[in-house]
Amino acid sequence: MRTILTSLHSKFIHNSLALPCLAAYCGNECGELLIREFTVHEPRETVLGMLLAENPDVIAFSVYIWNRQATLELVDALAVARPEVRIVLGGPEVSFDGAQLFEMHQGVSALVHGEGELPLKALLSAWQRDESPGQIPRLTWRNGNQLTSGGDSPPLANLDDIPSPFQAGLVDLDRGFVYLETSRGCPYRCSFCMSALDDRVRSFSMPRIQSDLLLLMEHRVAKIKLVDRTFNYNPKRAREIFQFILENNRDSHFHFEIGAHLLDAATLELLRTVPPDMFQFEIGVQSTLERTLASVNRQVPLERLEENIRQLQADGCIHLHLDLVAGLPGESYSDFLASINRVAALQPDHLQIEPVKVLPGSPLRGDADQLGLRYDPNPPYTVLGTPDLSFEDLEQLRGMSRLMDLTWNSGHFGTFVEQLSQLSGSPADGLEQMTCYWREKDLFRFPMSRHDLFLRCKDFIHENRTADEQLILKDALAYDYALCERVNPKRVPDFFNFDLSEAEQLWVEEQVNQKMAAVKGKGIKLQYFAATFTHLPQTDGRTVLLFLYKTKTGEGRIVEVLRKNPGRGTRDEERENLRGSPG
Repeated sequence: MRTILTSLHSKFIHNSLALPCLAAYCGNECGELLIREFTVHEPRETVLGMLLAENPDVIAFSVYIWNRQATLELVDALAVARPEVRIVLGGPEVSFDGAQLFEMHQGVSALVHGEGELPLKALLSAWQRDESPGQIPRLTWRNGNQLTSGGDSPPLANLDDIPSPFQAGLVDLDRGFVYLETSRGCPYRCSFCMSALDDRVRSFSMPRIQSDLLLLMEHRVAKIKLVDRTFNYNPKRAREIFQFILENNRDSHFHFEIGAHLLDAATLELLRTVPPDMFQFEIGVQSTLERTLASVNRQVPLERLEENIRQLQADGCIHLHLDLVAGLPGESYSDFLASINRVAALQPDHLQIEPVKVLPGSPLRGDADQLGLRYDPNPPYTVLGTPDLSFEDLEQLRGMSRLMDLTWNSGHFGTFVEQLSQLSGSPADGLEQMTCYWREKDLFRFPMSRHDLFLRCKDFIHENRTADEQLILKDALAYDYALCERVNPKRVPDFFNFDLSEAEQLWVEEQVNQKMAAVKGKGIKLQYFAATFTHLPQTDGRTVLLFLYKTKTGEGRIVEVLRKNPGRGTRDEERENLRGSPG
């Protein structure tokens, strides 16, 4: 019997972790197992043809919120093209489906509920022996017109019973991105999260964790994302893993989802030793309103959380990604703006704003009617209204989220966002004003290049700010632009002032000649641009900034900035080295 384990990813770079774990656990008792991965962007006919070219007896799909519709459409096509193929569905997006799914999709042979290792192995091994599966816990299967369900059962108790998919060579390590889990479950019961259904945390053993980590680090996987729901639920365990990575890492970057309030003094001390660009922490703040956090059963001491984030930020070693969730019970529009400002004050590298998803099976979904939550019945089940937030309020917050991604989170508009926030009174007020302008001009409808985004920000400044504010914001915009875009002297955006005096031009020529001599024969291409600035927070009066763009094949672009204040002479030059975009 030949079984294909497959899924449709949102991007090619993403690797499945579920499929290799299932294949490793099923082993030889289930016949021949093949892993085939696709994306939701590939034509259905192409995926259909590639799957059926393998002549499978069984095709098992891992179904998620982003691929449910595409997967079910593919299932329907498979049932017509090859009705004898048995189709199995599993994954978080179908775990709470039942008889209606079988009725609507006649090609579905079986449905796995929850963690898949135990039920899938029991099902495939029965089919491999040409036997009836019987009543398998956490499995529903079709026998003619009859459905057989095996009821509920605990998930796998000992995670080490799953052979390592990495050691078995079942994971493609050459895409530059790998998911890794060191535990399953979460000790918290946040009602909007599916992890609320499994508050018993199970961990792989430390030798198993270290073995897998070592393999990935020795392979020099560029990015390793740990999918543990709360990685540091046990501070001592987390510290041991952090220490192992620090002692053995070569070139890998690690992403962890952590509870910042759980960081103890010993862990914070260890984290001070993390080299730059090695760790990224994703921290779910979700809301800064105590009553809202209580309403979703999220018991987190905000003061301690913020104190630990400030400590991490002060150390400056770890990239901090903070999350806020809009549409939770009891939080109004003004409350949420206050949350944005409170979290923005922590100066995260990335501030994500997302509407809550009212997921099937989650406690929040069960309480939605009582709480007055209105949500899209189709994936991704986004909240569309609450007693405290209208659809229009949520749409405004969605626009602010989009602009947050384009500006703050992009890392290319730091000075502009800082100045806009100060002049507007707060980060949320500045974002809100930009969002109103974007909607008025219908700018959310179409993609926009980074260059065009700068030009649109200039238009916003021109149409919405006083003359004095325009001078400040245009200088900020020009500075940010010159750091991330090589300024072409023949096409300079009109928010720059490049009218240099004769003495300033002479200084620029001297500096460029020195730099040209320094890079000669080193395979470095040097380009430059100079402009004057008067209103930057880091300048004192009229200052000339010389931007030197150094490009070397395979190393991207380095931007070096030289500053000269005519009133202080050339001794006051300051240099900054900033890694720019490739090219």
